[in-house]
Amino acid sequence: MQGFSGILQVDGYAGYNRLIGPDRIGPDIRLAYCWAHARRKLVEITRNGAAPIAEDGVKRIGGLYRIEAELRGLDPEARLAGRQGRSEPLIADMQAWLAHHRVRVAAKSPLGEALAYIAKYWEGLKLFLNDGRTEIDNNTVERTIRPIALNRKNALFAGHDTGAENWATIASLIETCKLNAVDPLAYLTTTLTAIVNGHKQSRIDELLPWNYLAVQSNCRR
Repeated sequence: MQGFSGILQVDGYAGYNRLIGPDRIGPDIRLAYCWAHARRKLVEITRNGAAPIAEDGVKRIGGLYRIEAELRGLDPEARLAGRQGRSEPLIADMQAWLAHHRVRVAAKSPLGEALAYIAKYWEGLKLFLNDGRTEIDNNTVERTIRPIALNRKNALFAGHDTGAENWATIASLIETCKLNAVDPLAYLTTTLTAIVNGHKQSRIDELLPWNYLAVQSNCRR
């Protein structure tokens, strides 16, 4: 993430905190946290019996998701306007709800820990209200990396740190191809061929997955 500035969509993995630590040198990064993870902790409580506070929390988060469903596919400006007009009041109300129940629920109870999790990441959870490009959760990434996660036991034995880093790079390129409707095999074949043939490093942008289709179209003209 060297040189990156802006909003990064993440889950609650503690490793991301290094990106916003006071000792980090570089542009500012803001972490947008995932409402699906926050909701999941409340849902788990409702599965163990009657839990009116957790059920109310799930219902409140559901209201945010219903608004997102209506805004999905709109341009960022329209999504931002919709969120600020409709979601922001719900978030403000939920903040008051959270503060009200946190002082009344035992901190070490499952519900207390679920509420503490939401409070801990609150600033990042409401960040989607300020940028129409930001999602309410990181489920898109979760779905993308699921095949990789299912293969994690096989990937434990990369043999060397460099091998693991190379594997991660290739996996990232392949998934980025999929997100940009590019055939990964065709992309990797073309890109590696271009590198072997002396493609200049100063023109590396031309080899990025989201530019692949445009470059291929120009080559056929």
